[in-house]
Amino acid sequence: MEQSRKHLEVSSSFFLVYVEVIILLSCFNLQGLNLLGLASPVAGGNETDQQALLQFKAKIIGDQLRSWNSSIHFCQWLGVTCGRKHQRVTRLELQFQKLSGSLSPYIGNLSFLRELNLSGNNFRNDIPQEIGGLRRLETLSLINNSLSGEIPSNLSACSKLTLVDMTGNQLTGEIPSMLGSLSNLKVLNLQNNSLRGSIPPSLGNLSSLEVLSLAINRLTGIIPEAFRQLTNLSDFSVAQNAISGIVPVAMFNLSNIRLFDIGQNKIQGTLHSDISITMPYVEFFSITGNQISGQIPHLISNASNLNVLHLADNKLSGNVPSLEKLNKLYKCALAINHLGHGEEGDLNFLCTLVNNTKLEFLYLIQNNFGGVFPECISNYSSTLLHLVIGENKISGRIPDGIGNLINLEFLAIAQNQLSGHIPFDIGRLQNLKIFSADNNFLSGIIPYSIGNLTMLTKLGLGVNNLQGNIPSSLGKCLNLLEINISYNNLNGSIPREVLELSSLSIELDLSSNYLTGQLPVEVEKLKNLGYLDVSQNKLSGLLPNNLGSCVSMEKLLLDGNLFEGSIPSSLSSLRGLEALDVSNNNLSGGIPEFLVNFGALKYLNLSFNDFEGVVPSEGVFKNASATFVEGNNKLCGGIP
Repeated sequence: MEQSRKHLEVSSSFFLVYVEVIILLSCFNLQGLNLLGLASPVAGGNETDQQALLQFKAKIIGDQLRSWNSSIHFCQWLGVTCGRKHQRVTRLELQFQKLSGSLSPYIGNLSFLRELNLSGNNFRNDIPQEIGGLRRLETLSLINNSLSGEIPSNLSACSKLTLVDMTGNQLTGEIPSMLGSLSNLKVLNLQNNSLRGSIPPSLGNLSSLEVLSLAINRLTGIIPEAFRQLTNLSDFSVAQNAISGIVPVAMFNLSNIRLFDIGQNKIQGTLHSDISITMPYVEFFSITGNQISGQIPHLISNASNLNVLHLADNKLSGNVPSLEKLNKLYKCALAINHLGHGEEGDLNFLCTLVNNTKLEFLYLIQNNFGGVFPECISNYSSTLLHLVIGENKISGRIPDGIGNLINLEFLAIAQNQLSGHIPFDIGRLQNLKIFSADNNFLSGIIPYSIGNLTMLTKLGLGVNNLQGNIPSSLGKCLNLLEINISYNNLNGSIPREVLELSSLSIELDLSSNYLTGQLPVEVEKLKNLGYLDVSQNKLSGLLPNNLGSCVSMEKLLLDGNLFEGSIPSSLSSLRGLEALDVSNNNLSGGIPEFLVNFGALKYLNLSFNDFEGVVPSEGVFKNASATFVEGNNKLCGGIP
């Protein structure tokens, strides 16, 4: 009996120890069990999740998910988060992991999933319909992949969704109207895909929606009237589609809007100056690139938080209202409209921006603005970077105070009616990259101070009444890519310093002036230049033999001068030449045979010189409409 009692005590002690060990082991997580080699197979829902993840991994090309293995519990795998209670996957966050492959339909078995973020990878093919079975899903982010096919219509079954972002894929088909039943949705971003069809009016039922972006697709139809109900909307963009019709007027009174962008569509309709606009928080407002007519509403000036105002490329007319209250405006684009009346007072609104300390970009090009160039622009903040007011009817002088805009990078005043001289203080604009003042009535000299514009890449002063010499100081503008000072009254010789600008690659146009002397030998430095035009001047002497060093030349126009001698043999190096015009000079000798081998040559004018010998009949000379040799009495042969 005593022995039985002792045996029972020993058995009881062993059992208690066993129970304590089991309890102790249960305090470890499954990772600890795995390390001890005592873990039992995962069962039930946990096994379902693990298998779903392994199937997901199986569709991935490469070994970016090599850490997904049995050495640790799947809840510890990269990008996986599990709930504490049931050890079920609640979040799968694998954004920017360089993953490539397709999405496994087994992802639909992660029934506890609340967040799925696969942004910034290279997933391809369709979005599996099984995602529609994730009833607990709140966030779906598939940004910047290569997913194709249609948006699963049964996504509407994920009734807890608050964010759906599929930006930057290759999705096609229509936007499912059933998405309008996602009553908790706050963000719907489908921009930069290839979606077609109309915008579903049912999206107007998404009363919680704060962000709706359908930009950069192929959507047609109209903006639904039901969108007036989206009173919580802060960001709205349908830009760069083919949407037509008119904008529901009530949308201009969505008082929480911060971004409103309907640009680059086919939207029509008429704005009235007294239209009600109640967008007190709007920061970005764009209707650019449509067919909207009428006037700019006066109440736009009450949008005191406005940073960007894009009204360009429409059919707007009339006066621009005061912009005095827009103290946060940094970009104002009113270009390509019919604004102004071509008379004095059209530009009064510019002076209402004088106290704006944030304005950087002002675009008024291609309108009907008249009146004198306002002096008040000299008092603009030094923050101004772009002043683009060309192709209007602006008269008067360039304000002497233009030099106060010391950070200006782009000054475009071409195709106006400006007169007077170019201010000497233009040389203070040492950040200026583009100065375009072609097609005006500017007179006087090109100021020597222009050499201070060392950042300049483009200088356009053609078709004016400028006089005097070309300033040699231009040789200090070592970033110049193109110069056009044609059709002026400039005289003197071509400065050697200008021809030493090896940066010139696009254009050097000095044509239709009164330049004299020889073409300097420094022309050989223009190895990157594609277009050289010194035609219609009074240049003389021999053509420089080193002209053949300009190996990038595509168009070489030397006509209407007093050049003499023969065409240099070095020109045989210009094999990319498309146009050569040496007409109306005093050139002599034979027509160079190498011109026959210029396969790119489409225009050759040798007329009215003193060439002699036989006209070749091959190459460009086969084309009678591309070759001109008349006025050379000593030539013979060739194609009639």
